[in-house]
Amino acid sequence: MTNSFEYNMEAVAWCPGCGNFALSRILREALEELGKKPEEMVFVSGIGQAAKTAQYMKGHMFNGLHGRALPVAMAIKASNPELTVIVDSGDGCTFGEGGNHFNQQILRNSDITVISHDNQIYGLTKGQASPTSEKGMKTPVQVYGVTNEPINPIAAAVALDASFVARAFVGDMENTKKIFKQAISNKGFSLVDTFSPCVSFNKLNTFKWYKEHTYALEENYDPLNRKEAFGKALETDPFPLGIIYRNSSKKPFWEMNIAYEKDKRPLFKRKLDLNALKKLIESKKIH
Repeated sequence: MTNSFEYNMEAVAWCPGCGNFALSRILREALEELGKKPEEMVFVSGIGQAAKTAQYMKGHMFNGLHGRALPVAMAIKASNPELTVIVDSGDGCTFGEGGNHFNQQILRNSDITVISHDNQIYGLTKGQASPTSEKGMKTPVQVYGVTNEPINPIAAAVALDASFVARAFVGDMENTKKIFKQAISNKGFSLVDTFSPCVSFNKLNTFKWYKEHTYALEENYDPLNRKEAFGKALETDPFPLGIIYRNSSKKPFWEMNIAYEKDKRPLFKRKLDLNALKKLIESKKIH
């Protein structure tokens, strides 16, 4: 079946069996089912194997520096709130090099969806430990085992009161698709930390391992209870899958921006008043 968002798949640079194949397929199907159109989408990414996802999605795309996808995504959404903005990058790009941006965009409640391809390894650079790698895991660089504690992005997002926090696993395609659809539909900052195995450089956290070390949240679980959500966020073996926390009462960043207080049109649809701009520049000069 043809999908409106499928693009350039004959040139994919992922290894056979890579979790990114499943993730990109799930994302395309989620967008199709939501009735989204390629022209209203922007896919933003940094550097890494996961970051290549934007290259295989039909829509607008911005591929930037390692760890710098989030501020670009925020600026795109703030400039044109009519667009749906999705960040696709790995756990290293999102929580390592981009860690401070991750915190700040949650606090701003930028109206973007962040899908972290969490394979617990740096795949593009051939297998170094990433921010989410398990303590003790041996790699070609950490030959005696990882000594750092792994970052817990779910706990961090709940602690910062992100408006939507979820974890998914690409091996469970239907439930992951449901989570993606809700994240994209959420008004505010949405995080989906998605387990997506690296079959070449992480022989520990495999598809089989994730199936054995995860479980689906109970149907009666309440994601609106922040204290309970934080408790779930701290569970690591097995890891809970599903929508862990949400707070839809918060306004997104662009709605709180003075630029949209009286005029809701995207910035590109407005006429630039050059005289007013010149006066503003002159007023800031030190004479």
